[in-house]
Amino acid sequence: MKKITQIVCLAVVMLLGISCKKYLDLAPNNTGTLEYAFRNRNEAENYLFTCYATLQQFADVTTNAGFTTSSEIIYPNNLTKHPIDETGFNLLRGAQNSAEPGLNYWDGEKSGKAIFRSIRRCNTMLENIDKPVDLSFAEKKRWTAEVKFLKAYYHFYLTRMYGPIPLIKSNLDITASTEEIKVKRSPIDSTFNYIVQLLDEAAPDLPAVIDNQAQELGRVTQLIALSVKAEVLMTAASPLFNGNPDYTSLQNKDGQKLFNGTYDPAKWQRAAAACKTAIQACEANGLRLHTFIPPATISKLPDSLTKVLSLQTAVTEKWEQNSELIWALNPTFAWQGYATPRMTQKSVVNIFSNPSTFAVPLAMQELFYSDKGVPINEDKTFDYVGRYNLKKGDDASRFYIRKDSMTVKEHFNREPRFYASLGFDGGVWFGNGKLEVNDMRFVWARGIESFAGPKDVNTLNITGYWPKKLVNYQSVYDDGFQQIDFRLPMIRLAGLYLLYAEALNEANGPSGEVYTYIDKVRARAGLPGVVDAWTNYSKNPGKFGTKEGMRAIIHQERRLELVFEGQAGWDLRRWKELQSVLSVPMQGWNVYENLPANYYQPRTVFTSVFGLRNYLWPIKDNSLIVNGNLVQNPYW
Repeated sequence: MKKITQIVCLAVVMLLGISCKKYLDLAPNNTGTLEYAFRNRNEAENYLFTCYATLQQFADVTTNAGFTTSSEIIYPNNLTKHPIDETGFNLLRGAQNSAEPGLNYWDGEKSGKAIFRSIRRCNTMLENIDKPVDLSFAEKKRWTAEVKFLKAYYHFYLTRMYGPIPLIKSNLDITASTEEIKVKRSPIDSTFNYIVQLLDEAAPDLPAVIDNQAQELGRVTQLIALSVKAEVLMTAASPLFNGNPDYTSLQNKDGQKLFNGTYDPAKWQRAAAACKTAIQACEANGLRLHTFIPPATISKLPDSLTKVLSLQTAVTEKWEQNSELIWALNPTFAWQGYATPRMTQKSVVNIFSNPSTFAVPLAMQELFYSDKGVPINEDKTFDYVGRYNLKKGDDASRFYIRKDSMTVKEHFNREPRFYASLGFDGGVWFGNGKLEVNDMRFVWARGIESFAGPKDVNTLNITGYWPKKLVNYQSVYDDGFQQIDFRLPMIRLAGLYLLYAEALNEANGPSGEVYTYIDKVRARAGLPGVVDAWTNYSKNPGKFGTKEGMRAIIHQERRLELVFEGQAGWDLRRWKELQSVLSVPMQGWNVYENLPANYYQPRTVFTSVFGLRNYLWPIKDNSLIVNGNLVQNPYW
C-alpha cells in the first residue's frame, strides 16, 4: 500500500499540485490495496463502478459549462434561500481567472471534478483486470471495453475545456524520472486521435443495448460509444479546433506546436462517416424519434397539444420508455423546481418549497421559429417590427395561450417547440395536476400580485420566462412540490441526425441527404421541410442553397431542438459563435409591473463578460509552477 500511495501521490502532486493527503481523502471508500481490490470478481466490479463515479457527477447541470455558459439560462446570484453552486453561472460575470479557475476540471477544484484522478482509476482497472480468477472471459471483455470508453470520455471532457492535454495512457511507475513525471500537453490532433482510438477499441466488445435494464441501465453500450465517437470527431472538425488561427502560437516549451493552423476539410468527412455509422446502429436496434402516446388517465388531446407533449417528453420521458434516448446518466435531473413557475394559490403559500429562479432571456425566446418554420425576423408573414404590440388570446391559440389573456404578438403563431420549451405570462402549461383540456393550468406572471410574479429576491424569475422543457408535465407544484423524476439526455437521436446534417453540409455543401436528416427533426416538431419553408415564407428564399446559409439553418435548428439540455454551450464554443451571442445584453420583461403595457417592456437584466480567451479554460497558475513542462492557454 505504501508503494501504491507513493506512485499515486507523486504523479498527482507533480501534475496537479494537490497534496497526498487531499488525494487520499477523496479516494473511494474501501478500495484498500490493489491485491484486495482485484482479489475476486465482486471486488473488481466495485472498482469498476468507481471508474464510473465521476461520469455520474456530470449529471449536475450547475457544474456543466454547456449549461451554465450557454446563454440559455440566467441565474440571479447571491440568493440566501435555495442556494445552488453558482460557480458555473458566475463565469459569465467575469469571475474566471488563472489563479483560481472556476469549474477547474484539471485539478478537481472550484466545483470541477478531478478528471485526471478518474483517468488514473481507469488505468489501474485496465492494468489489473487479469487478477480476479473468477471473472469470466465475457465479463472481462465487456469491463475492459467499458473502462476504455470511460477513459476516452474523460479525455474528451478535458479536451473540450482545455484543448491539448497530457495523454495519460498508463499510470506512472515509481521509478519514473522527474522529467517523465512532468508530463507535457499533446498536440490537439494527437489528442483527438487517441480518444477515437480508445472508442474504436471499446465499441466491438460492448453490448448494443442493455437487456437487464433494472440492474444495468446507465452502463455504457455500443450505441453510446459510436455516438460519442461522432461527437468527438464533430468537435475535432469544428472551427475551434480545426485550423483556428487564434491558437497557432501555442506550443510546448520544447517548440512542439499544439495546434495545426491549416484547416482540414477531410475532418468533416471523417465525422460524417462516424455519424452515419452511429445512426445506422441506433436505428437497427429500434431507436426512433419519440412521440407522445397519452396514457389512459388523459382524455383525447388536440393534435397541437399532443405535438407539444411529444417534444417535451422527448426529454422528460423515462429512459426505458423513450425510443429516442441513446444516453443519459443515472442521477435524476435535480432542478425541476428551478424551472417551474407558481400557478396556484397554494404554491404561493408554499413558496419556500420551490425557487423558480431559472430565467430564460428574451433573445432565446426570439430564436424560436414562427409556425412557418423560419426565423421570425425572416418570416414574410410575421409582424416582426410589431412583435411587442399587445394581443389578446383567442380560440385559435387557446391550447397555447389562455383565452382573453393579454400578451405580446410574438407569443402567437410560433412553432410547437416554442410552447413545449417555454413557460411565459398567459401561456398554457399542460399538466401540473390538471390533465383535462378544458381545465388546464396557465402562467400568470405580471407584477407582485400574480402567482408567478416576484415575491422576494430569492424566488424571482428576472426575465418572465421559465425553461418548461425541463419539467415533467406530471410534476405538481401546489401544496409543496412533488416531482416526477427523469434523466436529462446526454445524447438523443434527434441530436445525432443534426450532427450528421451538419457534417455533410460542411464536407460537401447542401444536398438532398442534408435536407433529409434536418427535415426528420423538423417534421416531428410540426414544421415543413427546409426547402419548402424557406422557399415559401422566408425573405431570404435561397438561404438553404449555400453552405453558409445552410450552416446558419443547422446551427439554429440544433440550438432549438436541444435547448436547455446542456448542449448549446459546447456547440457555440466549437462553432466559435459564443462570443458573438454573449456580446448582446440579455433582456427580459419588466416583471414588477402589472399592466400589460408596462410589463411587456424589454429591459436589460444581465450583461455577460466573455472574450476570446474564454473559449478555453486557463490552467491554474500553481499547476504551471509545479509542472514546468506545462504551458498556459492563449490570452491567459
